[in-house]
Amino acid sequence: MTDRPNFLFFITDQHRADWLGCAGHPVVRTPNIDAIAAQGTLFTDFHVALPVCMPNRASLMTGRMPSVHGLRHNGCLLPKRANTFVDVLAAGGYATASIGKSHLQPFTDNPPQRAPDPIRRLVPEAWQPDNVTYTMEEPASFEGNSVSPFEVPYYGFQHVDMVTSHGDRCGGQYGQWFRETVPNWQALHDPANEIPHNYTCPQAYRTPVPEESYPTAWVADRAIDYLATRVDQDDPFFAFISFPDPHHPFNPPGKYWDMYAPDDFAVELPYGAHKNPVPPMQHASAMWESGKLPPIPQMPFRADDQHILEAKALTAGMITMIDDHIGRVVQHLKDSGQYENTVIIFTSDHGDYLGDFNLMLKGPLQLPSITRVPMIWSDPKSREGVRTDTMASTIDLSASILERADLAPYNGIQGRSFLKSLDGTQPHRDDVLIEHNDGGPRMGFEHAARVRTLRSQKWRMSVYAGEDWGELYDLQADPRETQNYWDDPAYAEAKAALSLRLIEHLTYQMDESPRATRLA
Repeated sequence: MTDRPNFLFFITDQHRADWLGCAGHPVVRTPNIDAIAAQGTLFTDFHVALPVCMPNRASLMTGRMPSVHGLRHNGCLLPKRANTFVDVLAAGGYATASIGKSHLQPFTDNPPQRAPDPIRRLVPEAWQPDNVTYTMEEPASFEGNSVSPFEVPYYGFQHVDMVTSHGDRCGGQYGQWFRETVPNWQALHDPANEIPHNYTCPQAYRTPVPEESYPTAWVADRAIDYLATRVDQDDPFFAFISFPDPHHPFNPPGKYWDMYAPDDFAVELPYGAHKNPVPPMQHASAMWESGKLPPIPQMPFRADDQHILEAKALTAGMITMIDDHIGRVVQHLKDSGQYENTVIIFTSDHGDYLGDFNLMLKGPLQLPSITRVPMIWSDPKSREGVRTDTMASTIDLSASILERADLAPYNGIQGRSFLKSLDGTQPHRDDVLIEHNDGGPRMGFEHAARVRTLRSQKWRMSVYAGEDWGELYDLQADPRETQNYWDDPAYAEAKAALSLRLIEHLTYQMDESPRATRLA
């Protein structure tokens, strides 16, 4: 048994911070995740660097903000030359594994939805091509059989079991396994064979794929297989277990489909609760009133109350499904004698509006429902239950893990270790910077949105580049963010002070790596 701890890192996809039993949700049942929290530190004010899958996952891996590491929005990629904290762990003697969704490179081969460039450019981009292929997560990489292993190392991971996409028809190595081991896989993936149901929510789909063959079950199975290989090994491990749920579509399999009913839920924060809706909210409402849905299923939209209640019921089913499989993995960890030397971490890459102001999914509006995510750290040094309201960010996870592993981070990391705050007595951050960059215009923006948000325990201010409006909320007086004080003269002084603090944050968004090699 090594003195250095193992790390079992669970991450879900599009999971709000308040949708756990240990976070106080009155309906959704998560006894296994709650048990981790009961023997660890639960952060109640933990925020992402950017509330979209790919950029925030790259921030998690690098400990750097999207404007620095370069994966600015979905469809970009994390350069191969970028070091990650997993690279440091591997260099320090850790066995490293990624099991499930990675999404550090695009997992489709579809071109972006944008107008063609009308200008013929002899030199098209500010950066020259780096002559490295970035197609490892695209469908063509998984057309063969699963005998061929995934090429490693992959951003520091020495072992990879890859899942791409979401829902019941995921790709990657899971897709290879599904085609090879499930005889009627084509019928199970045929939309004509959807199990009948009475839900009308957009993207509600009752999959015929059995629970035991669904992607989330496969991720847990592969995690258990990997942990079995680490028993009695001298080197510690870091296992990154990434579930592609509860991200839409809303398709929990088997018993999880009707485990919860729409009537179990409510629309707690309807559109009418906002006293002065900002333009993107007005745009989403106008589309809803005209009966229009966005052109692609990843775009946010306003939904009917009934659709929201249905989506909540199905999301709860997916979360409980994840919880059941986390319970299986942790139980194996205990049965194999590895639990007493393993740090267990649970978080998510971003949240979901999930009915706040009748909005669904995620977008440029920086509501806490998409920026605040679950965060639990359970450490064998102290398996005591602690709750802390200190602020922290996704970028802090890398520095915290490296400190716990007694390894120095690389130059240029922006995250700060929160280990001293795990006992709940010391603050970590007074405020956090949250970025947002869109790849194209949506929610009524004429251009791709560029948003920078400063959030503290008292304020949330969001600046939208090129727009004559912004957002300013007094979180102590109005924790649900229903009154925008951006143009209120009574808040001019607070707005000015917050603007200076935001500028200070932005001033630090310079890449400090590499260090200078010569005097000028």
